[in-house]
Amino acid sequence: MLKESPVPPVIGTFPFKATLSLEPLIAYWRERESDSNPGVALLARSIGEQVAEADWAHGPISDLETLNCGCDLVETLMLAVFPPASFYSDISGVMGPFQRFSFYHTPRFGEVLLNPNKTVKQPLNVTMRAMEVYLTRLAYLQVLEQIYGVRLPSPGTIIFTVPDYSIGLYRHYGVDYNHKFLKVSLVGEKPELSPEQIDQLSRNLHRSDLWRELLPPEKFEFVGFNIVHLVDVTDQEILSELKYDLLERDVLQASDRLEQIQEKLRVLFKRPFLQLGIAAYDEKKRAFVDFGRKINHSFLTKQIQNQDASSGFRQIYQRLLLDRQPLVLEDVEKADIPEDLRQQILDIGIRSAILALLPYGDDTVGLLELGSPNTGDLNEFCLEMVNQFVPLFAVAVKRNAEEIQTRVQSIIKEKFTAIHPSMEWRFTDAALNLLEKIEEGNKNAEMEDIVFHDVYPLYGVSDIRGSSIARNEAIQSDLIEHLSLANKVLKKASEFQALPILDELKFYVNKNLRRLRQGILSGDEVNILESLKREVEPLFEYLGQNTPELRAVIADYWSNIDPELGILYKRRKAFEESVTLLNDTVSDYLDEEEAKAQEMFPHYFQRFKTDGVEHSIYVGASLVENKPFDLVFLKNLRLWQLLVMVEVTRISSSLKQRLVVPLETTQLILIHSQPLSIRFRQDERQFDVDGTYNIRYEIIKKRVDKATILGTGERLTQPGHIALVYAQQRDAEEYMEYLDYLQDRGLLEPEIEELELEELQGVKGLLALRVKVKL
Repeated sequence: MLKESPVPPVIGTFPFKATLSLEPLIAYWRERESDSNPGVALLARSIGEQVAEADWAHGPISDLETLNCGCDLVETLMLAVFPPASFYSDISGVMGPFQRFSFYHTPRFGEVLLNPNKTVKQPLNVTMRAMEVYLTRLAYLQVLEQIYGVRLPSPGTIIFTVPDYSIGLYRHYGVDYNHKFLKVSLVGEKPELSPEQIDQLSRNLHRSDLWRELLPPEKFEFVGFNIVHLVDVTDQEILSELKYDLLERDVLQASDRLEQIQEKLRVLFKRPFLQLGIAAYDEKKRAFVDFGRKINHSFLTKQIQNQDASSGFRQIYQRLLLDRQPLVLEDVEKADIPEDLRQQILDIGIRSAILALLPYGDDTVGLLELGSPNTGDLNEFCLEMVNQFVPLFAVAVKRNAEEIQTRVQSIIKEKFTAIHPSMEWRFTDAALNLLEKIEEGNKNAEMEDIVFHDVYPLYGVSDIRGSSIARNEAIQSDLIEHLSLANKVLKKASEFQALPILDELKFYVNKNLRRLRQGILSGDEVNILESLKREVEPLFEYLGQNTPELRAVIADYWSNIDPELGILYKRRKAFEESVTLLNDTVSDYLDEEEAKAQEMFPHYFQRFKTDGVEHSIYVGASLVENKPFDLVFLKNLRLWQLLVMVEVTRISSSLKQRLVVPLETTQLILIHSQPLSIRFRQDERQFDVDGTYNIRYEIIKKRVDKATILGTGERLTQPGHIALVYAQQRDAEEYMEYLDYLQDRGLLEPEIEELELEELQGVKGLLALRVKVKL
């Protein structure tokens, strides 16, 4: 069973001499030979006879091969440590004093904590140095107790976070070190300790220098073995972590934070594919709303556009409000829910789900969604766990809403709102009217509604194609090179230093290299970089100081690391610089041309930069003061927008040669011929389309860039082309004239594609023109 012969070294630089021995266990059984329990006494005498014939069992054991005697003595001796009734359920093992090798353990202990060579895995949350400090402290407490008769409180249970490869997640275990069969013996004279010195030690548990001074490690030796017992505390740890996570500020304002919370719930439920969604509910609006900055963490409500009283979703929501109990859909296909909702849930890959309201006092502040692609993953037995963390999410959602409101009020007090110059006159009129009412004695006067009717929208977007893929590839490549450089140092170090930690770190690095070459997963970047910074790089400092032959390869490693960020930041930097250059160039050009367009006719203009640049324009008579409006201005703006998008296409193409990462953009224009109304939302201090019918325009805006061609699945938007999406044929006829003009000017290729688009969520019947730009 045991292949390694020499006893593995103690952990890290453990300062005491430690010797593996079965003598304390043998002494235990010897004392039981006259036990009042006849069965125990009989077993103890039988063990005594076996021990008497086994010379190898006495004294220190320096060669683990001696434990492979082929007899049952070790198994029988260990009955004092491992009760047979719980052998297959306990997570326990025995090790030489403060060593990393377990020579006897339960099956679960081996599965949870041991490597194939029976050495303890390095926990994800505890460094080698921290482990060394913890065990040294335990050892000193044993010295005080056994040699000086002074018992101080234990430093507490340490928590190990280790991967569970059976489900692809991690688990938390509380670790208890039992010293029943560990004896401390003196080496030479006993160091004297006065009561004052003992008191000083008790008040300075963290001062290792003081303990070493008063109790020199060379004066003591540990003989016997430790019993290490693990208890799964994953549920308690996760719930504790969730509490602190959800009480942090802005926890719902960042998608990466929610992914971390989702990962913890996956561990809690032991479901590696669990999906978490949170929807905030606004009681005043009677609707689900974003978490600020257009952040929607719900995987369900954002898929469902029809939330009127007759929709399946609204019916289920009303059921939740009435029952005030979570809804469990163990099998979505067979669940008692409206058919339209069933199909919408199935369409997003969810086969079992739990929906729970988030109550705060008498109000409902949101909806918690748990989903799984596997039928039966979520069932009634999960509700006890769900009920434990629902209040935490409710507090987080409520706090998020209050913080957003506080920030909005702060901005209002400082600047009221950012008013576009073309509309400033209307706000001035409204403010003067309000002031007049107040001066007339109407103390309850409110700001009048600010609505602009019959304005025409223009929308365009220049999107960076494949930006998410390129970003992930950059991260993946940087991590692979970073790990490869670290591996190079570790391999070179192995030629000069015989340290077991080098082999473990090389194993960790190579394992992550193999996984990264297959693809990058959520959390890989943070975990790998933290491990390099915590485990690997401190070792490089030691190696560089003590092994001159390694200084060149270590210097090469550091020369590749960004001095400010402390990571290898080549491809990511190139990608981000390329995105920034592309976005800034397009934005600057758009702003310059927009200033010229304002001179043609005043209009409302918005521009946003993400992974690309999008812009919205509203133009109409109601937006301007004392200036006549004619549809010729609208046509002029449409032609201007088309010309601008042609030039943006050419600028992006020409920039490709200057970009370190050769990114490409796609251009799209949404044609909407019907006028609509935009209203200034005083509660949100921003403009939004007004009216239910007009919301369809906003829905199309959000989804049209992902449109595909009917029957082919090909993306409508393509690099070097401009796509024009429309719903009515007369819109196409107007733009065909513009395209013909631009072709005549030599700006566009002669072929114009007329295309039908696949149905978008909530939108049918869209058509498109697509034309290639001459570059």
